[in-house]
Amino acid sequence: MQFMFGDYVLDRERRELSLRGQVVSVGPQVFDLLLHLVGTRDRVVSKDELLQAVWGGRIVSESTITSHINAVRKAIGDTGGEQRLVRTVARKGFRFVADIRIAESAEARQPAGPGGAEHSSLGSKEPPPALALPDKPSITVLPFQNLSGDADQDYFADGVVEDIITALSRIRWLFVIARNSSFAYKGRAVDLKEVGQELGVRYVLEGSVRKAGNRVRITGQLIDATAGTHLWAERFEGTLDDIFELQDKVAESVVGAIAPQLERAEIERAKRKPTGSLDAYDYYLRGMANLHNGTREAIEVALPLFYKAIELDPDFASAYAGAAWCYFWRKLNGWMIQRAQEIAEGARLARLAVELGRDDAVALTRSGHALGHLVGDLDGGIALIDRARLLNPNLAPAWFLGGFLRVFRGEPESAIEHIERAARLSPLDQEMYRMQAGTALAHFFAGRFDLASAWAERALGNLPSLLVAVALVAASHALAGRKEEARLAMRRLRALDPSLRVSNLRDWLPIQRQEDLARFADGLRIAGMPE
Repeated sequence: MQFMFGDYVLDRERRELSLRGQVVSVGPQVFDLLLHLVGTRDRVVSKDELLQAVWGGRIVSESTITSHINAVRKAIGDTGGEQRLVRTVARKGFRFVADIRIAESAEARQPAGPGGAEHSSLGSKEPPPALALPDKPSITVLPFQNLSGDADQDYFADGVVEDIITALSRIRWLFVIARNSSFAYKGRAVDLKEVGQELGVRYVLEGSVRKAGNRVRITGQLIDATAGTHLWAERFEGTLDDIFELQDKVAESVVGAIAPQLERAEIERAKRKPTGSLDAYDYYLRGMANLHNGTREAIEVALPLFYKAIELDPDFASAYAGAAWCYFWRKLNGWMIQRAQEIAEGARLARLAVELGRDDAVALTRSGHALGHLVGDLDGGIALIDRARLLNPNLAPAWFLGGFLRVFRGEPESAIEHIERAARLSPLDQEMYRMQAGTALAHFFAGRFDLASAWAERALGNLPSLLVAVALVAASHALAGRKEEARLAMRRLRALDPSLRVSNLRDWLPIQRQEDLARFADGLRIAGMPE
């Protein structure tokens, strides 16, 4: 059957939309949406009905429906402003309002061939059995839909997806479906739950690309296919002046954004499991949840969880790094009881993490940072973190923890650039207070005391017990001439750690440049810290 309106012909059997005999390129879901609107033109169609008819009832975002409606309008020469053909009915849905003429398609007039019955039987095959989920987080990235109405832009959408798959594959704790399997779904309307079962994955990333003139808009959303829940959605925009740079930027942003979301989702899943069924990875996840928290009580909970993960899997590099980081955090906040023994144990764990995880970006990042703090090996720590960034350029902790060590090595401007990159990769990061404290420290050593105190206060708003941030508030106010604010901050600092003295600052923080140490000591001395 053919539906004709204006100079357009919509052929249901051939699944073609043509304008004056020339085929108009549209994506499969855009075609299905147009066909459904034309077929129900006698009434208003709700968004719920469209979800069922076009997306099989699976979860999609509001913006996905809107972008597909816009793509339909563009394909048939309509706009959201004119609404000559597709009208939006406020709070009700959509209706196709153009006059339609109906004719029988050429295929419908042909007698059924001998292959007709066979073709029909192929469509009714039993679905393949569901694959078991791997023992670590698993994801597939489906081909992004090209909503541009221009098939020549398929290569760009495909390139974005391939870059995302490559970047995700660098994350060692993640099971990523290969590109060829993901692209088997290209051009198909799919049910994400079925995709998860067919590929044996928990998470599915899908998205769309729309080009308008020199502008490109890319949307992505992350779905838990096993539960049917929506975890994350984001939109990215740019120009086509450098299409490959934009492609890389989108892939980097998507990976940087979803990696923390995946970790949070896995942590929540581990929390729901009974303790009797936990394995090494679940203990590690629970340890990481407490490590992100950053309080003294949370670190006391986290450390034995990492040791338990190591006991169950002696080659688990990231678990060693997590335990080492607990000791670093205890040192930084003045919580160590047996200082020499704890520093030695933290360094031992960090070195084992490096030995076992030469290709594990997470292990190299945490252990390199811990070694920089615990034994003062800033150059070695930075080298390990730089290697981690080569392995996974989208790992936000590698950027901000590398920035922290660069502050202590006397490179405040480079440190700020690294930390800003981390914040852009992970704008909702659970460790944002660490980035804020690192930025405060860099501004302080650069002599920008007002900025230093402002960033330190932000960090304290997220974690009031962060000792280095309190010290920066005191020293910054003191050197800026705000003596009363400095004294109040020093009183708070002394309550958190009464053992701190001007003379033992180097034992507390691995400040390499003498002038940086002298500036910090002067500020704290003016604020009232004992010698």
